[in-house]
Amino acid sequence: MFIRRAVHDPGYSRELVAGQWGLIPHFAKAAKLPYSTNNARSEELAAKPTYRTPWAKGQRCIIPARSFDEPCWETGRNVWWRFRRADGMPWGLAGLWATWTDHATGEIHESYTMLTINADAHPLMSRMHKPDPKLPHYQQDKRSVIPIDPENWDAWLTCAPAQAVDLLRIPADDVFVGEPVSA
Repeated sequence: MFIRRAVHDPGYSRELVAGQWGLIPHFAKAAKLPYSTNNARSEELAAKPTYRTPWAKGQRCIIPARSFDEPCWETGRNVWWRFRRADGMPWGLAGLWATWTDHATGEIHESYTMLTINADAHPLMSRMHKPDPKLPHYQQDKRSVIPIDPENWDAWLTCAPAQAVDLLRIPADDVFVGEPVSA
């Protein structure tokens, strides 16, 4: 599920949409893709064919979440961590959405992707994900989802792409409460 600017409202309102996680680009031949589009690197939105059109059209969305999970490999094995907001509020994660129509059946598919950003410098999020043994520590490109603060939701949903770029950042580590998920 995701929240977007209502498409049939000439003014402004938000709507909650049930959609497929994994953005289906306009050029797709089928709803099932041979590659993953669950996450999109924010640094590549304007250039990647899969995300370029929704980004340029301002098809940004907010993905509501109570928490999100990330893998931590510090022990040499995958230990899942769960992240919540320290203030107890839900996350509003940055995303893009698209509507795709199956030309054979006429079926309409709503889909979305979650945006990520480099987290190498973040004291908590830089600890997540499996390191690439071929790369030195300073080239690991650790990733994080991008929470949008509630006071910026309307701006995220309505502003031009140039202004939206300014909202693509990871909050301070004290906004997060993260801990290993108990088995």
